[in-house]
Amino acid sequence: MQFDSIHRNVHLAHWDHPTTPTVDIGITGGVIAEIRPSLRPSGAKTVIVGNGRLACPGVVDARQYWGIYNDLSLDADSKSRACVQGGVITSLAYMRTGRYYLNRGGLYEDFFPKVLAAAQDRSYVDYAFHLAPMTHEHIEEIPDLIRRDGVTSFKIFMFYGSHALHGRSSDHDSLLMIPPDRRHDIAHFEFVMRGIQQAREDLSQIADDVSLSLHCETAEIMSAYTEIVEESGQYDGLEAHHHSGPPHSEGLAITVASYLAHESNLPNINLLHLSSRKAMDAAVRMKIAFPHVNFRREVTVGHLLVDIDSADGIGGKVNPPIRPREDYPQPESRNSLHATRRNATDCTRRASWLPDTTPTLRWSSIQLPGPCMPASRSRPRSTPLSRELS
Repeated sequence: MQFDSIHRNVHLAHWDHPTTPTVDIGITGGVIAEIRPSLRPSGAKTVIVGNGRLACPGVVDARQYWGIYNDLSLDADSKSRACVQGGVITSLAYMRTGRYYLNRGGLYEDFFPKVLAAAQDRSYVDYAFHLAPMTHEHIEEIPDLIRRDGVTSFKIFMFYGSHALHGRSSDHDSLLMIPPDRRHDIAHFEFVMRGIQQAREDLSQIADDVSLSLHCETAEIMSAYTEIVEESGQYDGLEAHHHSGPPHSEGLAITVASYLAHESNLPNINLLHLSSRKAMDAAVRMKIAFPHVNFRREVTVGHLLVDIDSADGIGGKVNPPIRPREDYPQPESRNSLHATRRNATDCTRRASWLPDTTPTLRWSSIQLPGPCMPASRSRPRSTPLSRELS
């Protein structure tokens, strides 16, 4: 059999086997075609020598956070170790300049090599980074980030500016470590989109691989409602957090992001971790309004599994907030979502804020541990949550 690639001399980890036998793995058309102790190297276009490393079925967690509260080198070790234990074989971590992330500002030309150096030889799984263009200079760097560093995934936190991860904030320039005359606002989001689209046009051969993800919450609404909740004293815990970041904050941000994608002609948009019926409704409406935009809609495992009552006392906090059960997308909204999916949209559930042992809910690949080792798509064993929403 002619294979596209062969992974040679790997120890196969399989849930049905108590041992890890040494095998070769043949890949054809992105799918595992054959596994046995010896495959002819001449029968493959590419041969990857595993040198006895472990090969295992697993999933891709497309949004983790390494180095936000701990040193990046420590997180690359401990969080990737947790990934392996939980069945995640590839991690894509968010990274930006500013406080909590290396605590440095400046250009990515200087910043990103330090990120790569901190993670080098520390991870037990494959990894890559999403980058956030925080300044105009970062937007200008986008083509080089794609060409030089292979970064094709960018991200915007829409509430930065007058809100922060931990609540209201008027000190955005200190948090983001940007000059006080620069703003992280709607105009900046537009310019990021235009910059990414220009890079897609200039690098047309990989344009389909370049995308922008958006954390969709509206800073002004979050800050105003946070103040209302604080002054009322009516709520506490997860319920207070829910009311301080109301669902229509998501809906408005989704609408703004979607129109900007339309205005800037940027077709590859990921609407992240939609947590409420109103958010899902807005996302579906935007696909109808702008059918030429390739929206991808995502909800997290956590928002599907817990609510403000069932998670009460655990002490968790996530943005967007955990909601009351009645605020989550209901079956009728999912049916509407499925109808809209016929127009080339996609909805996946990802474990963005849960412990790193929780995998992204999407079939992924079998591959060798270690940075930049190529993966081959396969269908690993089913876990209770490892399936498409549909």
